[in-house]
Parts: sequence; C-alpha cells; structure tokens
Amino acid sequence: MEAAGQWALAFPAVDRLKFVALLRGSQWMLLPERPPQLLSEGDVCLIGHTAYAVASDPDMTPIDGLAFYASPGCDVARIGGDDTIGIGGTVTFAGANADFLLDMLPEFMIVPRSSPGSGAIATILALMGSEIERDRMGGEIVSARLADVLLLEAIRAYAGLVGQTEMGGLGALSDARLGRALHAIHEDIAHPWTVAQLASVAGMSRAAFSAEFTRRTGKPPLTYLRAWRLTVARAALMRGNTTVARTASEVGYTSQSAFGHAFRRAFGHPPKSGARS
Repeated sequence: MEAAGQWALAFPAVDRLKFVALLRGSQWMLLPERPPQLLSEGDVCLIGHTAYAVASDPDMTPIDGLAFYASPGCDVARIGGDDTIGIGGTVTFAGANADFLLDMLPEFMIVPRSSPGSGAIATILALMGSEIERDRMGGEIVSARLADVLLLEAIRAYAGLVGQTEMGGLGALSDARLGRALHAIHEDIAHPWTVAQLASVAGMSRAAFSAEFTRRTGKPPLTYLRAWRLTVARAALMRGNTTVARTASEVGYTSQSAFGHAFRRAFGHPPKSGARS
C-alpha cells in the first residue's frame, strides 16, 4: 500500500495469520475493543482472525479496503501519494487446522523496530523493499520466501518482548512443564490421557496443572486434547486416504459412534465428509 493525506481502510476477519509492516511513514492499526496502535517505519504487526483497519488518523471512519484490490492481479493500493508505504501478507493454514492454530497465537502482536531481536526483521524488510522496487524476474518468489522468514522472526521477537506467558498456547509449548504435557499429547494422541497423568508428566499437582494449562492455552487439558484429536482427524479425513473407523481409532476413540457425535458437534457435519467409505 502507498498512501498520503487522509485515509482509512477496513479489512474483514479471515482464517489466516496476517502481517503488516511499514517500510516508510506511519499508520494507525485499529482493532475491535483495543486502543489504536501506531505503527511506524520498521515496525511489524501480526493479526489473527479478527477484523482490523489501517488509517492515517484513528478518528477517521474506514472504507472497504478490499475494493482497492478488486481488479485481477492487483496487489498495490495507491491513495494520494507515497508518504506511507506498507506491505502485508498472510500465512494460510490447511483448512482443517486454521482455527486451532490461530487460537494458539495472540490475536494481535506488534513488534516495534526498537524492540530487542528486531535486527533480523529490519534486514528482511530492507530486502523485501528492494525486491518490490527492482521488480525483477522471480521477485514474487523471493518476496514470498522472505515473508515466511519475516513471520517467524516477528513471532520470535514478540516472544522475546513479552515473554512466554503472553504467547498463548504457542508460549505454553515452550514452557518447561506445560511443554512436556503438550508434547506427550502430540506424540501419543490416542492414549487415554487423564488430567492426573498429564499433571504427572508436567511435574505439577493436578489442580495447579489444570489451572495453569487452562490459563495459558485457553482450554482445560481434556478439552484441548479433544480439540486436537478432532483437528488431526479432520485433516486425515480431508486427505481422503483413510476410513472413518481407522481415523477414529488412531485419534483415541474406541467407538466410531462417539467419534461421529464429537466430530459433528465440533464441525457441524459428519466425519464421512471428504473421507473414503
């Protein structure tokens, strides 16, 4: 996006992890139920599945931002000049996993240029800006790979800035105690885990483990386990190389009927959708 003067663009929520970075100038990031956040040159923010707006003035009423990208192949919005230049992109997760993975991350992460660990981000932004300006053969491929690295570095920098406790479920994976329990779940999803067993793996009392796990991931331990089982099952069924009965067993359900009921409650349709009979 290249913009100058007064402007404000709104964008809807999508099941993707979005990033916005400023190469020049400044702009306001506006999210529901959050105070406006000023993004300056060199800053990066990551946005989960929530609607948002970008603006030159936080008091302006945004218009539909997607309209500026409506033409086929259009990937640049130009509004009155280039005092502010921003780039943005998304990481698309497999459809079966988007909600679960996005829920593992904070809804909004901003990494200022001045924050520790932002040196790599500055280098990547400079390279991306150079690719955009040169418009040379293969530039889209290079920019896409740089965007992948930018996202990873931004998440790393944000974690270093706020600490693991503010990183949601992703931060819990890095926690010495909760991480052991999460790794145990992920490595043996079919095991009939109990809260007491997971607490023992974590080296915590049952009550303390349950409270801390829920606070950090947003779900009680067995609710997390059930959601992860169904997420893995849906991904397997969508690949189409398995059966419902086999999938149910592989994710820890001893009854295909119980699996079917849980799947329907979670996703609104029976598990046979997209699977081989």
